[in-house]
Amino acid sequence: MKAISRPGRAACLLAAVLTVTAFCAGDALARSYPFGPRTRSVNDLGNQFVPFHAHLWDLLHGRAEGGLLVNWQSGYGSSFLPDLGTYLGSPFAPLVALFPRDEIDLAVYAITVLKLACAAAAMTGLLLACRPGRWWAAGLLGSSYALCGWTLADADYNPMWLDGLIALPLLCLVGEWARTGRRRLPGVLLVALAWTANFYTAYMATLGAALVLLLRLVLTRPPRRQALAAAGRAALTTALGVGLAAPLVLTVYFGTRHAYPGRVRAFAPVPAEDVLARLLPTAYGWGSPALYVGTTALLLALALPFHRAVPGRVRAGWTALVLLAVLSLQWAPTHLLWHAFATPQGSPYRQTFVVCGFLVIAAWHTLSYGPPGPRALGLAAGLFALITALAGRSTVLRPLTWPVLLLAVAGALGGLALLARAGRRGPLAGLAVALLLGAQAGESAATTAVTTRLHLAHLDDYAPWGERQERQSALIAEADGWPRRRTDPGREQTVGNDPLLVGGEGAQYYSSLTSDVLSRTLTALGGGWTSRGRSVQSLDNAVTDVIFSVGARVHSPPDPHQRHSPPATGPAHLTRRDVPPLVTVRPRPDTRPFGDSPYRNQEILLGSRVYTVPGFTVRDDSGRPLPYRRTGSGTARTRPVITARCPTGTQVHLWAPHFSGTARLADGAATLFTSKDTRNRAAMAPLGTAPASGRLTIRLTPTRPGRIPPGAIGCLDTGRLRTAAARLTAGGASGVTVSDGTVHARLPAGSRGIAVLAAPRIAGWRCAAGNAPERPAGEYHGLIAVPLDPGSTSLTCTFHPPGLRLGTAVGGAALLVLAVLTAGSALRRRRAPVPPTTTSPRERATSAH
Repeated sequence: MKAISRPGRAACLLAAVLTVTAFCAGDALARSYPFGPRTRSVNDLGNQFVPFHAHLWDLLHGRAEGGLLVNWQSGYGSSFLPDLGTYLGSPFAPLVALFPRDEIDLAVYAITVLKLACAAAAMTGLLLACRPGRWWAAGLLGSSYALCGWTLADADYNPMWLDGLIALPLLCLVGEWARTGRRRLPGVLLVALAWTANFYTAYMATLGAALVLLLRLVLTRPPRRQALAAAGRAALTTALGVGLAAPLVLTVYFGTRHAYPGRVRAFAPVPAEDVLARLLPTAYGWGSPALYVGTTALLLALALPFHRAVPGRVRAGWTALVLLAVLSLQWAPTHLLWHAFATPQGSPYRQTFVVCGFLVIAAWHTLSYGPPGPRALGLAAGLFALITALAGRSTVLRPLTWPVLLLAVAGALGGLALLARAGRRGPLAGLAVALLLGAQAGESAATTAVTTRLHLAHLDDYAPWGERQERQSALIAEADGWPRRRTDPGREQTVGNDPLLVGGEGAQYYSSLTSDVLSRTLTALGGGWTSRGRSVQSLDNAVTDVIFSVGARVHSPPDPHQRHSPPATGPAHLTRRDVPPLVTVRPRPDTRPFGDSPYRNQEILLGSRVYTVPGFTVRDDSGRPLPYRRTGSGTARTRPVITARCPTGTQVHLWAPHFSGTARLADGAATLFTSKDTRNRAAMAPLGTAPASGRLTIRLTPTRPGRIPPGAIGCLDTGRLRTAAARLTAGGASGVTVSDGTVHARLPAGSRGIAVLAAPRIAGWRCAAGNAPERPAGEYHGLIAVPLDPGSTSLTCTFHPPGLRLGTAVGGAALLVLAVLTAGSALRRRRAPVPPTTTSPRERATSAH
């Protein structure tokens, strides 16, 4: 591959330095981590991505429970390879291993900054490959791409998306190589790298690169045969690259097929003024396309149709591509095409980075033919003023937008005007460059700062690693007994993936790949969740602890960082209980299906009756029964009261999945329940012990309208539970070993019925009892089950991620085809006639004439 020229290297370095400087300066202005006291772990960054990077750190240092196939820490055993492909496939992710474990937040931030620098450098390299031009201008526009509005509003807290930001210019380069018939092998490897790093944004980047290649073919107008050959080379390169990535991509695909279904929402375009407003600095709005690329880049893109130094076909082609790309954001069919025909559950404009890339490339085509003259610049300024006027009605603009916009316009217009007069050298040229670079850095830093602050105002946020996590981690390490028993990090969660962040093996799990069987099984047992069922929470319940072999549990005070949490009630501590092993034997399995009552469902899985479920009444403050047991509306907004009777000394539980607020038994501590429409479901919770009289008074303090379902009260007989646990222990496995995707257990002689592994029966498990052949595992109310023969004394279960074998076959076929094509090309080059190094007398005589 031809080496990059010295000006090209300088341009890439400038782009990277400018990007890092502006981004970090913006976070410093916002006093955000790591430059201030405000956390940057908003939304899924704190809930998912930091914990998954922490788990990767543990894997790389040999400290994780599980391996590449099974993550034994989350969801009582979940498939890890799909999560790896979704969140950790980036080549940058392993860099977390270079940081201390307690600086995992800093590691993720450093990786984010490094990705932005690489995206800026990659776009700079693409611009210079498309057309020669001023090196510093390429660096400036590369930085404007890396710090586009999509990056600052959506992707800086979704770090895996930033791999798509890098992939777009690289895939455009691959398309350029295919057009000119060069570098097939590097092109295939770059496609494979992009799709492995993050297939979701790589898909969008591939569509964008295909459009760029199509436009390049239209503009260069090669003969039809050459154009078809170029398109064929590009398609083959893409197919081989995606094929090489198939082992991971197909595993993720099949993982989504078995995931709990998320929300399905219809696409609705946002008002035009919001689209235009998102072109301006510091504008911010959830659910609208963040098209900001910097004032200089936008002015240059607007000047392209009027810049007469640019060939007419180039002006028309790039202007049309940008306009069509912007319009595609607002049309439902193209919206679905951009998102692989699945409407996103969150921000609906995840493809915006591709449109930002088109804007920047159009701006480069303007500047690379020479600075626009007064006419073109004046018309561009007029269009910019019209956009600003139309956007003025939008609610996504901020008070700070206007002063920042004025300074940015002054710097951009002044710099471009000086550049047109000064030529390439001289004091005016230096001043022009300083104005343009300063305007770009200043408005990007301001936009970063505003967006960072607004993230905290509009999204959930979580504290970085600190004293709370240190205490949780220490308690878990103290109680570690895996695989003899599990240690649960506790119901009082800090983030949605506490087991990955602080250790242990619990029910808690938050991923786009959360399995359907896990979510539905835990819901049937009284579990709670957020994110519409994809963020499963721990369940503080003695019966489920016995069922899932949770022998130790951390109890922490509510996280003080969460504003909705009640006051702390004491230091974190451990509780322990005797529980059966991971593998138990059920001689007479209960085949009744789960019903509406989580108490009865728990008893079915346990195999014993341990609950009393009494009738109850719900009354308002005046003593009148509440219709349909509704709370949180009308007079019930005060303090409804539940009255019931439980056997003396039993443990009182409240199951109220659609109640939000606190519940208090007599003078006991308040217990928080959180329910919100279809997004959050409150978990069953223990309230205390029934008094000697057996009369229960549970006082509710609702925070929003809700209801208490029939059968909400459960009275647990702890003595019966201990007897049931002892029976399961006596008939359970005498030894269990777990190694990544393999579980082996020794069973008592004469075992009959079924063996049950206390793990969700996700797709991919195969088991064998004794010397029997391995077969797909059975299911016992959502758990792994294997029928036992009379002579079975052992059980072996292995996990094969769905899609891995098919993906490996596809990847192997792609590798074979690539090897054959590469060898064939090398052979043809060797057989090609070598041009003579000297000329004959006859040739010299001919050339002389």
